Amino acid sequence: MFKRLVTLIALAFVLTGSPRVAAAQDTLTVFAAASMKNALDDISAVYTKQTGVKVVASYAASSTLIKQIEQGAPADVFTSADLAWMDYGVEKKVIKADTRVNLLGNRLVLIAPADSMLSNVAIGPGFDLAKLAGDGRITTGDVQAVPVGKYAKAALEKLGAWQTAAPKFAMAESVRGALALVARSEAVLGIVYETDAKVEPKVKIVGTFPQDSYPPVVYPVAATTTAKPGAAAYLAFLRGKEAKAIFEKYGFSVLASAKAS
Repeated sequence: MFKRLVTLIALAFVLTGSPRVAAAQDTLTVFAAASMKNALDDISAVYTKQTGVKVVASYAASSTLIKQIEQGAPADVFTSADLAWMDYGVEKKVIKADTRVNLLGNRLVLIAPADSMLSNVAIGPGFDLAKLAGDGRITTGDVQAVPVGKYAKAALEKLGAWQTAAPKFAMAESVRGALALVARSEAVLGIVYETDAKVEPKVKIVGTFPQDSYPPVVYPVAATTTAKPGAAAYLAFLRGKEAKAIFEKYGFSVLASAKAS
């Protein structure tokens, strides 16, 4: 009787305990820069179809995400829209430095609502953004923390346009927040990434910032120090041919590729 009871308990554990463990192992949590949403959603869907591993993504400003990870938020993979916030994660020992790869590149553009009369704005030294905006507002990510805002401020400072334009800025919590303000015509101009502008039909690109006016836009990706073992396979997939094709479809430049076998 005792042996039978032990067998039944063991069987119950197999039937009820193991699936929960397996389910946890078959899910990866990715914290990614807001600008990656469309491309990464598509890539993760392909990955799930091929592997059965569910990818749960959280999108926000890189600064917000790495602070959440630092405070203990469960994440397996982190992708930043700049090098500085990945550096921060390494310094705080929440990122596995040896898994870090510079994955993508992007460009900075000036956008306006789709029905704006503006078009073909020449952006260069002496560019007067404040005059271009008139009585309207300009938006980008928070220039103190959000990567797109930091890039935007750097570009405007180099072009001599920051001082007069600064009072007209409405800072957004992320690049997608800035994109939404322009799409709703709550801002007459916005500075976002080229990839963001391309996925929002309610805005149009009216100018492109010279690439030498701001630091290169680089998206590093890495596993966190608490990542599940499956994170390594997902990181490898992000560097593969299928992911590369999707990233390029959305306008990203791919900086990293899979190692030759």
